[in-house]
Amino acid sequence: MTTHVSTLSNPALTTNRTTSGSRPLRAALWITQGLLALAFGFAGSTKALAPLAEAAKKIPWIPDVPAALVRFSGSVELLAAVGLVLPALTRIRPRLTSLAVSGLVVVMTLTSVFHLTHGEPQGVVFNLILGGLAAFVAWGRFRAAPIAPRGQ
Repeated sequence: MTTHVSTLSNPALTTNRTTSGSRPLRAALWITQGLLALAFGFAGSTKALAPLAEAAKKIPWIPDVPAALVRFSGSVELLAAVGLVLPALTRIRPRLTSLAVSGLVVVMTLTSVFHLTHGEPQGVVFNLILGGLAAFVAWGRFRAAPIAPRGQ
């Protein structure tokens, strides 16, 4: 037996989840997702794929940590860059975008602590900015303008 709920009696059901949120908010979320994907894609490819000696010229803390951690960090950042865009864009499991960006909030918080302990305040500021942008996208995709899976 199926139950029909009238949208007239429940205004929350009148919102189409694929277009929830205002158009400017949705545009801001997509732009922010794209910028974060570019930032993490670039940083991730440098750490995961470039020779470590070359990467160390751009990222001063690389010689201070094990090579495996640098490669792992880069790989996670590359996966996050894909997760920021691909699930939402294809609408195949778009909640993965919300989860990926939430993970980046955690990573940026932990990275800020790393930079504080290594006396790199400029790194903290950069990480807090990226973390704040990631928190905005997490809020937007979880609450304000979620993207419905394909077929809904």
